[in-house]
Amino acid sequence: MDTVKTIDPAHIQLAAELAADGVRFAVGSFMDITGRAKSKVVPIDHLPNMLAGSERYTPRGMGDLGVMTPNEDECVAVPDLATLRVMPWDTRFVWMAADLSFGGREPFAHCTRSILKRQLAEAAELGFMLNLGVEPELYVFDPASLERSDGYLEPMARSAKLKPTQAYDVEAELDAMPFLEPMSRYLTESGFGLFSLDAEGGDGQYEFDFDYAPALDMADKLAFFRLMVKQAAKEAGLVATFMPKPYTSGWGSGHHFNMSIADLNTEANLFRDADDARGKGWSKLAYSFVAGIMRHAAAIAAVATPTVNSYKRLQPRLADGTVSWAPVFAAYGDNNRSCMLRLPRNRPAVENRGVDSAANTYLAAAFMLAAGLEGIREGLDPGEPIDDITYDWKSTPAGANRLPRNLLEAIEAFDEDPLTHTVFPAEFVAAYSAMKRSEWDEYHAQVTDWERERYLLAF
Repeated sequence: MDTVKTIDPAHIQLAAELAADGVRFAVGSFMDITGRAKSKVVPIDHLPNMLAGSERYTPRGMGDLGVMTPNEDECVAVPDLATLRVMPWDTRFVWMAADLSFGGREPFAHCTRSILKRQLAEAAELGFMLNLGVEPELYVFDPASLERSDGYLEPMARSAKLKPTQAYDVEAELDAMPFLEPMSRYLTESGFGLFSLDAEGGDGQYEFDFDYAPALDMADKLAFFRLMVKQAAKEAGLVATFMPKPYTSGWGSGHHFNMSIADLNTEANLFRDADDARGKGWSKLAYSFVAGIMRHAAAIAAVATPTVNSYKRLQPRLADGTVSWAPVFAAYGDNNRSCMLRLPRNRPAVENRGVDSAANTYLAAAFMLAAGLEGIREGLDPGEPIDDITYDWKSTPAGANRLPRNLLEAIEAFDEDPLTHTVFPAEFVAAYSAMKRSEWDEYHAQVTDWERERYLLAF
């Protein structure tokens, strides 16, 4: 059966207008599990066909989207025209986020965008919408570093190696302008609402901050952002990485989520309440949202901190003994940055500091929204906020749970949590669990330099 829709004459006109502006190609991009963009490239005059569902894929088995069999049906990728953006680093191209449907009929089980859309629909049934702001961190380094035997990522300028840290250092930021300036321009031209960028604590580590948006819009923006970062780094002769913890002595890269529930009709934020019994200014709905996420924090870790390397970041202290600023416990606090969930005083949003730079934004947002909605439906309360610094806790106090210490613990929690099986299709759960267990097994079988140094002559 032909599943291609009738071509819309308005799309023919759009393609002509884009071509007149110099656009030559279109990309309708779906995201794999790792957040990498996948798409065919079509000539701009074929854009109307692409929007009608002409482009078919055999994505399973490519980019960690499950295991494919040679005789199964293909997927159809239908771009969302509302996400169309000209690539500012190469204006010959337009980019769109796309949804994958299996055989052109039902959503593909491994379509990460569709998974988020289902949870947003659940929120809409309750009269809610999710707004999301993300603080992406990343490293940019000299590609010659890839030849180093010690794994250190050499930054682009000496000022990026200031001790104890280059964070917020203006000289380091000025020296990084060959990368930061085009990134700033690209983000502005793409409508991100960029309001700051800075050097972070790691050598050659940077953060970009831009306007929050409805969750699907933000997830689409982050998909485009990751592609943008890679290209801007290449233009500057550099390499960019979203690996959460690139080397032992360095700071980890977060992908902090700032989440708020708003009224679907009025778009009014529902997380503030001047009559808060705790005197913090937060609503009961906000506290219930927090409690839901805390209940499922261990399972959420499987998608929020999705790699073996992620758990090198979720440690209380860095190699030099300073605090890591990454969470260790599934606790919440009033402006307490040592907790996984922080209730900041300067914005009506719950910040999850546990998400790292390897996370697929669609998947992490879907799971956290589902957990928060469960908390709201059940009227959960998270208890009193944690005020003390959690990094030196020797035991887990009431109201907090230790986050998974490694990927295996996280994926076991993911498998065992009933909410997992309502958020994600069964085929996705099976494929994701198998993939991550294989990743853990492969890593755990490696003999490392640390082991040889510790044990070789000791036994």
